[in-house]
Amino acid sequence: MIEHAREHEPEHDPPIVANTRDGVATLWLNRPQQLNALSDAMLEGLQRELDRLAEDRSVRCIVLAAHGRAFSAGHDLGEMRRRQRDYESCRELFARCSRVMQSIRALPVPVIARVQGLATAAGCQLVGSCDLAIAAQTARFAVSGINVGLFCSTPSVALARNVATKRAFDLLVTGRFIDAPTACAWGLINESVPPDELDAAVERKVREIVAKSPAAIRHGKAMFYRQLAMPLPQAYELAGEVMARNMLEDDVAEGIDAFLERRTPVWKS
Repeated sequence: MIEHAREHEPEHDPPIVANTRDGVATLWLNRPQQLNALSDAMLEGLQRELDRLAEDRSVRCIVLAAHGRAFSAGHDLGEMRRRQRDYESCRELFARCSRVMQSIRALPVPVIARVQGLATAAGCQLVGSCDLAIAAQTARFAVSGINVGLFCSTPSVALARNVATKRAFDLLVTGRFIDAPTACAWGLINESVPPDELDAAVERKVREIVAKSPAAIRHGKAMFYRQLAMPLPQAYELAGEVMARNMLEDDVAEGIDAFLERRTPVWKS
């Protein structure tokens, strides 16, 4: 189901390549020679694609992938250096990047990070912002801004929502790298697989998702992230309201009937 994009010559290559097949959209980070550093153009392209997909009801799942040996090495340090003394420009950059990360969470469908290589700083933030992540065992992860004198403050937001506090802070103040099996054990990613099994593992997860009711997933994803920040009584109140609205969907009647009749449901949403 994952549509592979062809890599072009660098001078002709857009920073984001988008493909959709059978309800699965794949967004490719496409600056392989720059380790898919998140340049201004790449962030703008990614935001544009996320906004477009948010309105496309035919899309059931999104895969975020990357060409080359790195998933993403984070922000483009050359661009950052040129704006380094300009507070407003720096602030605008991190606001733009934060909007991309929040847009991933706001999408009505699950987003899976397909991590084939290095994911550092804002690249690690991108992995942490996706709903699910599957990585090759050879991938490595770090929030290494501290090594150039910059605490990874914005990446820490996503990191701390995936990894236990002391582990997250350790990575932030040391800049050290962890491998994919460790990232899996710590909760940053869902699966760590041999490199030649990465596409198959991602496609298995995609198939599991697209087999479910689109309406149920739309209701559930929005509720899941909202309730995390709520006290327990408010979280249950929200969950009950969302579940009641979900019950009104035709998919629920179809799903229950299919279960009782021992057949595969045909979703209507």
